[in-house]
Amino acid sequence: MNLSDEQVLAMAPDDSSRKSGKDLANPAKWVSKGIGEQALWGECQGSGSKPYQTQIDTGNMAFKCSCPSRKFPCKHGLGLLLLYSRQPGSFDMQTPPAWVRDWLAKRAERDEKKAAAPTAEKTTDTTAQAKRQQARQQKVADGTDELLRWIKHLVYNGILDLPEKDFSFFENMIRRMVDAQAPGLAAMMRELADISYFHDGWQTVFLNQLLRIYLVIQGYRHQDRLPAALQQDLRTLIGFSQSQEELKAQMGITDTWQVLGKQTSEEDKLVTERYWLYGIHTRRSALVLQFFVRGQQAAALSLTPGTCLEAELVYYPSAAPLRALIKQQIQVPMNHTFQGLGSWQEVVQAQTNIGNVFPLYNDQVYTITALTPVWYQEQWWLQDARQQLMPIKKGFPHIWKLLAFSGGAPLPMAVTGREKQYEPLGVWHEQEYKIL
Repeated sequence: MNLSDEQVLAMAPDDSSRKSGKDLANPAKWVSKGIGEQALWGECQGSGSKPYQTQIDTGNMAFKCSCPSRKFPCKHGLGLLLLYSRQPGSFDMQTPPAWVRDWLAKRAERDEKKAAAPTAEKTTDTTAQAKRQQARQQKVADGTDELLRWIKHLVYNGILDLPEKDFSFFENMIRRMVDAQAPGLAAMMRELADISYFHDGWQTVFLNQLLRIYLVIQGYRHQDRLPAALQQDLRTLIGFSQSQEELKAQMGITDTWQVLGKQTSEEDKLVTERYWLYGIHTRRSALVLQFFVRGQQAAALSLTPGTCLEAELVYYPSAAPLRALIKQQIQVPMNHTFQGLGSWQEVVQAQTNIGNVFPLYNDQVYTITALTPVWYQEQWWLQDARQQLMPIKKGFPHIWKLLAFSGGAPLPMAVTGREKQYEPLGVWHEQEYKIL
């Protein structure tokens, strides 16, 4: 296990945990520590009489700690792993203590039971299920009718007074979409509400998003005229979910996947983690999502930004497949050689190809062989080898870290975005992938 500081800190649930984890990456903070074939562990003296027992399953990158924190991983887990990444020689190879062995045994037992569990067919009341589906479709239909009236009324009256509106102008319709069981539309309406209406050019941003919502609704209302894959895309944008069990029964794509980055967002205590992956051999991109309630432990997704994993991924049905789930993780190999697109022109061509089959596509991830951050016309841009420029997304928080890695020179880079709005995820610097 060879992790950099950036890779360890990328696992932190928030900035305060990241800072506290750095403070605990100090041998003096640990009463005892050790490493075995499967785990890393340590005892950290806190304010109580007994030290906190911290343990890490190094094979699956799972954490457990006896501290009362509800964050995962907690500051003790981050501090222990960060200490090991900096000073591996200070950890003696030894037999794990009983509390670590018990935890590993319980994890192994749980995995065995899950693997051995019979795939019994669930008896489904098809009549009741059909009624539930019909009821939801009617709710969505009623909700989209109301949203269309809202859009038409807004366009008729004009948008110039939007900066004077308060959040309730959008909030009522957001809640209406939630009631209509259309969470995807609610999220798109929330993006309208979050636009900065006091910055130049807000009108273009607003109209683009409003048009997107309108097209989703009209596409959904006339989906019977569209290909099956595009119908599924529209249902997903509305907010209909897909069965993960059914997906896992399908054949997946096995590759060495590099974890290019992780983006975290939170809405009403629901945390969404977005992991961007890139297939070394297939040269395909993938987006793996994880959802959990703040304060509850998330499902173990052994994805550490900056590392690679050998895994079988199954893509969700789509006209332009991107979102995927991990069906089977085989092993975690070393980093592989970088491969990427040569210019922004190739990125635009890739987007054109996607847009031809799915015009409403969301952010994509791209790896580009040589990009240089440059300051031009009062904003930051990414310049490729052909001197073509694309703007960095406004508010990008890690511009100074990017400049420190670049030093004015081009770097291989991973970015995410679409339509002239890109956010760097990481760079390849001195033959190592660095998270931003």
